Amino acid sequence: MGSRPGSVGPPEHNWPVRELVTGARRIVVKVGSSSLTTASGGIDEQRVDELVDVLGGLAAGGREVVLVSSGAIAAGLSPLNLTRRPRDLATQQAAASVGQGLLIGRYAAGFARHGLQVGQVLLTADDVTRRAHYRNAYRTLRKLLDLGALPIVNENDTVATDEIRFGDNDRLAALVAALVDADLLVLLSDVDALYTGSPSNPSSRRIAYVETDSDLEGVNIATPSKSKVGTGGMVTKVEAARIATGFGIPVVLTAAPLAGAALGGDEVGTLFRPADSRPAARLFWLAHATAPRGRLHLDPGAVAAVVARRKSLLPAGITAVDGSFAAGDPVDLVDAGSGAPVARGLVNYDAIELPALLGRTTGELAAALGPGYEREVVHRDDLVLL
Repeated sequence: MGSRPGSVGPPEHNWPVRELVTGARRIVVKVGSSSLTTASGGIDEQRVDELVDVLGGLAAGGREVVLVSSGAIAAGLSPLNLTRRPRDLATQQAAASVGQGLLIGRYAAGFARHGLQVGQVLLTADDVTRRAHYRNAYRTLRKLLDLGALPIVNENDTVATDEIRFGDNDRLAALVAALVDADLLVLLSDVDALYTGSPSNPSSRRIAYVETDSDLEGVNIATPSKSKVGTGGMVTKVEAARIATGFGIPVVLTAAPLAGAALGGDEVGTLFRPADSRPAARLFWLAHATAPRGRLHLDPGAVAAVVARRKSLLPAGITAVDGSFAAGDPVDLVDAGSGAPVARGLVNYDAIELPALLGRTTGELAAALGPGYEREVVHRDDLVLL
């Protein structure tokens, strides 16, 4: 799939493409199911080998590569005589348990041709939303890279339930890129770039460069994947790009057959420019890698204190509590007037404790209940604005 003429993107923006891409030493590459498997399910060995040769060449040349690979469920369809991706969770898990072994086996054999050992890392959303699990995932990935192995990451579809699934591997790839402090994220799919409209429409033009969200105004990205074996679409890829670029990581979006050209710095696909600085990893984790366990509703004074003055949240400013959570869990702080979340933080109390504390000052609570209650509900160091 080549890019068509009339690409959108000022010429002065072409210069950073090669520098951002070819200068990257640690690269996370995400590939979708439709780029690895046949339309009816089962591994497309030629496609897998072509990708392996590109990434193997990079790794053999001294660059660190982490591959986030979809395809476990799709690879298990044909061996189980399933004609299409199943809708029920149990059959998806069964297909994944068959397909994951086939997929990692093919990768292991392919990368062995380049003298590379692979390491399988299967994650659920829980593994990157709980801080201790997040650290463990980092240590595993870091050690694999230190030992010269190429980590292959996938969602653990064999055990993931609906409540702890990423839903697609695009977001997972963005979080993994931040987790390993990557220099570049490459999202490979069945579309060669982001377009101003449907890629099948001859009037649509390729967007070569995205500097800010304003470059996407008027762009229709609400087009799901046409693949019968994948779950992602352009919406999830753009959202993943926003997450990664917000952490200061450039993102290239292109088709799998163009992976070699993209990683070589050629003007293909769409390049998303990274933010100029990286936020604290802990706050980034809190904003993007956590799912809120509850909601704290704030009065106007508390909203102003948290948002404008970056203060801690105290019991006096909370009007209501929703959800079931324990101390240390992430919760959303919500403007009681609009109902919109304004921040996310780690709460210092169990949900069952909070209703009796609402509207009372910490001094009052300490006098009535003891010094242990003279503390913030959410400390400002554990808060990130949304």
